[in-house]
Amino acid sequence: MKSVAIIGGGGTGLTAAFYLKRAGAFITLYEASGRVGGVIQSLRRDGYLAEFGPNTILETSPRITHRIRDTGLESGRLDPGPRAEARYLVRDGRPIEMPPSPLAFFTTKLFTMKAKLGLLREPFISPRRNGKEESVAEFVLRRLGKEFLDYAIDALVAGVYAGDPYKLSLPEAFPKLAQLEARYGSLIKGQILGARERKKRGEVAKDRAPKFSFDEGLQVLPDKLRENLGDAVRLNTAVTRLTQTETGWKLNLRKGAQEFEKEHDAVLYAGTAFRLAELEVQARSPLNLNVFSEIRYPPVASVVLGFRRQDVAHPCAGFGMLIPRVEGFKILGTIFSSSLFPNRAPADHLTLTSYLGGERYPELASLPPEKLIALACEDLRRLLGVNGKPTFRHTVCYPKAIPQYNVGYGRYREMMNEIELKAPGFFLAGHYRDGVSLSDSILSGCKVAERIEDHFRGVPRGLVEPKTEVVGTLS
Repeated sequence: MKSVAIIGGGGTGLTAAFYLKRAGAFITLYEASGRVGGVIQSLRRDGYLAEFGPNTILETSPRITHRIRDTGLESGRLDPGPRAEARYLVRDGRPIEMPPSPLAFFTTKLFTMKAKLGLLREPFISPRRNGKEESVAEFVLRRLGKEFLDYAIDALVAGVYAGDPYKLSLPEAFPKLAQLEARYGSLIKGQILGARERKKRGEVAKDRAPKFSFDEGLQVLPDKLRENLGDAVRLNTAVTRLTQTETGWKLNLRKGAQEFEKEHDAVLYAGTAFRLAELEVQARSPLNLNVFSEIRYPPVASVVLGFRRQDVAHPCAGFGMLIPRVEGFKILGTIFSSSLFPNRAPADHLTLTSYLGGERYPELASLPPEKLIALACEDLRRLLGVNGKPTFRHTVCYPKAIPQYNVGYGRYREMMNEIELKAPGFFLAGHYRDGVSLSDSILSGCKVAERIEDHFRGVPRGLVEPKTEVVGTLS
């Protein structure tokens, strides 16, 4: 029986641990904090259920479905109602429902007629073939125009990464968009023709993928996985050093004032990039981990507020709203949490989850809770007609929230490949490598478990699987 150490008890680490244990490996999961789940946090209080990290899982692959079945959580699964598909984009100070179909696009008030007619040019714009890595903004300006960048893509990027479209790399942050142009020469052609290929693979595009949660929130998932792993999970235990040995890896560990060592046949690092940069690793070939400290993680604050239904003018029926920078509001977007799933608020009340900070306004995320709540309430008053005082309030700040796949990020992924090749038995997976959404983290855990199994079987390792497209903050 092979022994695997997993560093990090978030979605990726827990998933990999679950499947490696099923495959017969001896697992020990080391988590430096006092809980598993990472940013997944659910709170039930006063009749409300609040999510502070992800709000949904996207069912983009059959692997996601199998994961829920394998962990025994199918009976607690919650699917949103049909109206939860409605999404809003703010323009001219008010949320406007995004068109649900191509035909509805030409009647929406979100875009001017000039922008709509300009979209008809997209299939005839020549693809870029010079190999230059474009930012998301450069790509959109070239193919769709400035109005789409300012009023749609800027808001989308804020919702996914809390990022800046002028900094994010198109092939790294939204690889499928880059692939559509490269393969089909057009986004519109690619959406039509690519749908057939996804259907053959059993995959679903993220904008059409079913989303779900659980009756007591997403926290149910890491809690169930920890229950399955039992005493293999070591909380409040930090890994301070890794040393490659003749047969595997020695870990130096610290729990409180106690320091001790353990040996394992393989190690999976499933934490954050900035913690990876701090990890001391002594391998037979020198490894430069400090470079990962360069990866940008902007701060994001989550503000969950409850209101009496009669104090909110807007129906708030749908998934939520995204807000472009040009509109001048402080919040990046808001999820209509109690419309998305049942039992998220008491009768005749509703729950709104808003996000502040990111690359747009990083200084706001660290404000005291009362100031965050005041900023959110002011924007919600103007956008949704919220007039009453909150009946529920909770804030949490993530000082380093979401890794930014900015232009040049590909070199970090190349370094991760090189590290795994130079140091056999040392594996890297997680949101800094495989996508920032919860579903991406789950798939990352599944795939790295397979790579570790191949390692033990002596199967030569190739490069990691192609990057996945991501959906983050407002997912």
